[in-house]
Amino acid sequence: MDPSLAVGYIPPSETAPRNDLRQPDSGKVPSAIMDDPTYASDPNTSGEENRWTDGHPNTNGINREHNMTPDPARPRPSTHRFHTSDSYEHHLRLGPHDGKNRISDGMDLEEVPLGIVRQATKVEDYKFPDHRLRMVMADSTRTPLVIVACGSFSPITYLHLRIFEMALDNIREHTRFEVMGGYYSPVSDHYRKSGLAPANHRVRMCELASERTSSWLMVDAWETLQNNYTRTAVVLDHFDEEINGKRGGVRTQDGKVKKVKIMLLAGGDLIETMAEPNVWADEDLHHILGNYGTLVVERTGADVWGFLLSHDILWQHRKNVLVIKQLIYNDISSTKVRLFIRRGMSIQYLLPNSVIKYIEDHGLYHETEPVKTVILDKGA
Repeated sequence: MDPSLAVGYIPPSETAPRNDLRQPDSGKVPSAIMDDPTYASDPNTSGEENRWTDGHPNTNGINREHNMTPDPARPRPSTHRFHTSDSYEHHLRLGPHDGKNRISDGMDLEEVPLGIVRQATKVEDYKFPDHRLRMVMADSTRTPLVIVACGSFSPITYLHLRIFEMALDNIREHTRFEVMGGYYSPVSDHYRKSGLAPANHRVRMCELASERTSSWLMVDAWETLQNNYTRTAVVLDHFDEEINGKRGGVRTQDGKVKKVKIMLLAGGDLIETMAEPNVWADEDLHHILGNYGTLVVERTGADVWGFLLSHDILWQHRKNVLVIKQLIYNDISSTKVRLFIRRGMSIQYLLPNSVIKYIEDHGLYHETEPVKTVILDKGA
């Protein structure tokens, strides 16, 4: 077979040497990098042919631009920047590499993607995020819906991202709702929960996790900017006011106005807390379940339907409770992530790289937590 006919074939004249790992002073790849067992070239190419096309790494096995050669004058991003022996010992050890190769080095945390609006850190500067909120429906026969997840997110994990996608699948399959957007609303520092990082860090980590991985999720910092702890019922009222009050809901294709339904997205463990004394007021439960409703994602070992049956208020509003079954169980918990960090264990693939780097750079989650908190972990 003629090799030039193979998928991804690059003519020799169009191949440029890889230079994104070269040191500015010498122009050579440091020997420490070449000798490091963690250094590997693109599995789809070999040696110096591990190249960049159109400024993006070819990490998915597909050469999207076969005849595009790198521009030597154009800066090339790198996710494999290595620390020399006189610098890496100052970095935190969050994995098996002893800081030699922090998995997310080279990422610019302050590079805000186009169209993204980051949240304010002062209440006087606050603006409700609506940059990904769809204002025109695709199907006018459905009911517009916005999903809100309230929680600690300390730190946000891949499960916190996945529950939105699970909810989206379930809504499309079993309801007449049309999802217009989704929001994270991190709890304020006034919650005073063990393992709770400062609110500004948790908001920023939620932004980093969602802004590069989703086209419909946003982060609202309003709750974190309040002077006191804000009850979930009040938080949902805030979203209703911003979307239906100030913005007048959404429009159908023919220009008619529709009020958006707001629903709380929660894990099965949060629903179980509704039976704990002095946690939820009965009037708040009636307000949340009666006026808004909730999407409950099952967790391993949580009998959501059994709990609904035994709880009078939940049973009364059961038609406004949508239970989402996990088809692929995911039990990543923020509590266990914090424990891994304190033990110097790897947290790679448990949360986005941008969040891991943020934790490293700000030295988060090294404080001791009560043993009871870890043993009785419910996914906090």
